[in-house]
Amino acid sequence: MFAKILIANRGEIACRVIHTARKLGVRSVAVYSDADAGALHVEKADEAVHIGPSPVGESYLRGDRIVAAALATGAEAIHPGYGFLSENPDFVDQVTAAGLVFIGPSAASIRAMGLKDAAKRLMEKAGVPVVPGYHGEAQEIVLLASKAREIGYPVLIKARAGGGGKGMRRVEHPDDFSEALSGARREAKAAFGDDRVLVEKYVEKPRHIEVQVFGDIFGNVVHLYERDCSAQRRHQKVIEEAPAPGMTPALRKAMTEAAVKAAKAINYSGAGTIEFIVDASQGLKADRFWFMEMNTRLQVEHPVTEMVTGTDLVEWQLRVASGEKLPKTQSEITLSGHAFEARIYAEDAAKGFLPATGTLHHLKFPDTAPEGASMRIETGVRTGDAISPFYDPMIAKVVVHGKGRQAALGALGAALSQTEIAGSTVNTAFLAALAADADFSAGDVDTGLIDRHQQALTAVPPPSSEIVAAAALAASGAEGQAPTRDPWSSLAGYAHFHAITRRTRLRYGEDDILALVSMRPDGRFQVALDAPYDSALDLRAARRLASWPGHVTVFSGAVGYSFAVPDPLAKADEIAAGADSLRAPMPGLVKLVRAAKGEAVIKGQPLLILEAMKMEHTISATHDGTIAEIATEGAQVTDGTVLVRFAEEAHS
Repeated sequence: MFAKILIANRGEIACRVIHTARKLGVRSVAVYSDADAGALHVEKADEAVHIGPSPVGESYLRGDRIVAAALATGAEAIHPGYGFLSENPDFVDQVTAAGLVFIGPSAASIRAMGLKDAAKRLMEKAGVPVVPGYHGEAQEIVLLASKAREIGYPVLIKARAGGGGKGMRRVEHPDDFSEALSGARREAKAAFGDDRVLVEKYVEKPRHIEVQVFGDIFGNVVHLYERDCSAQRRHQKVIEEAPAPGMTPALRKAMTEAAVKAAKAINYSGAGTIEFIVDASQGLKADRFWFMEMNTRLQVEHPVTEMVTGTDLVEWQLRVASGEKLPKTQSEITLSGHAFEARIYAEDAAKGFLPATGTLHHLKFPDTAPEGASMRIETGVRTGDAISPFYDPMIAKVVVHGKGRQAALGALGAALSQTEIAGSTVNTAFLAALAADADFSAGDVDTGLIDRHQQALTAVPPPSSEIVAAAALAASGAEGQAPTRDPWSSLAGYAHFHAITRRTRLRYGEDDILALVSMRPDGRFQVALDAPYDSALDLRAARRLASWPGHVTVFSGAVGYSFAVPDPLAKADEIAAGADSLRAPMPGLVKLVRAAKGEAVIKGQPLLILEAMKMEHTISATHDGTIAEIATEGAQVTDGTVLVRFAEEAHS
């Protein structure tokens, strides 16, 4: 076993690897950028090395600096985590050329599976079923459009490099193919530096089921059963589970055998995942699954497999990379119970899952799981940390295990309802709604479920009068003067023996709320609310809430209702976007401008494309009008920057 390893990653996966390394007595070295100087993974590691500025291209993607850090600290091996350089064969070559061990597969294995088109041709030769489609080298638009017609619409355009839904477009009609192809190519180029694509048949009711495989340098390959990752938004996973609901013995046998065959075809060593697309339109059948791609690394969702198989996959990675055989044979790996993982992101589900930033002024996870269940929280942040625009906005993964699917699902719902996060918009309410969705609960899930139910899943009910009153009480400061055993304390909220009334103003969305808060001798508070609530409530104890600069957040189940507490001495907010301007919803890069100064545009017309966190977001006109100013292509903008200003004229 290694004495010391370097972890070429950040956030929750770096913390996860550090945890297992410490368990095995292996010292760990963290690397960090400017933005991560005070990060949790830096604090947890035995040593830490600064590798550059905040942008990933100047830090976490600098293989030379990472290798130099490993050599300088005496690390023997490098664990890549996932993302960043984890599937970069050139980085593997750098590591091995320096005399270090890459904790993962060989560069040759990564290259064999790194490009989707070549990987699918390889799988066809190995006898693994692949989705009907075009996986060739030629990239002329006429040829690709012709192939799409041959395959039959709807089709899926996919970047041949990378993953995570980037560079992917579903096309329903031939007339839309050209524009979809352009968008997929731009996104693929930005994310992976490769704008080549492949075209495949779009499966109408697709299930995304993947098999965890593991190999060693002695030629042994095993599977650790399957995970279902069908609950996706924007082609990115949201809630994963193991085993897959409705899985039949025949399909499991066929799928796991195909996965092992795929891994053996490239002499695979280490942790890997074979991803399959399954046609669930007629139930799960052994002849209706196809190879999509192989992830030659540890997956984000690996904890659910660990939960149901009783394994530590990071430990397996370290043991195999250090030259040991696989810890278990296939017959020794068994399934037990059911597990779910929910990814908590800083994002606004109601606004199309736009990534969010902010400081985590309050962060609290449940201490224990419901009786009969187990739980673990995987996170790389703590209270006071900032969600940076430079990196993936994941805050934590909530992982639960129960004896059966319904027990595990109940534990997941309970865990989400007890999670409290304030300071950034987060998706916990959306996750809880998805976990409670009737179709999801029944296991009737496919990759289109969230799109079909999105309005219901992202709708948040308005705060009740009780929630508003609790926020007003917290904002007023009156609660801090609650009576004590001191007999004079009962007069603290009184003047000449009548209750002092505190006027408190709150803002929730577009609503300005006036609350009158008064304290009673019995320790209760009366809160009177004006329109639209028009009610008076008696409160004794505060609800679950968090106060942070200029705000109060009240938690109700998995929903956090955040209220602004205006400073009466401050001027009105002068940067709010008006009808005559469009502002950036998040920090990003103006990738493409589709309109010009002086141009007359109509409501809904795309004006520009903003790239943020490697995804493209179209900014469209909110009304008819004439453009007075528009951002320039290539401009880097911050949250709230004016992108488009309209001429002063009447508009509908």
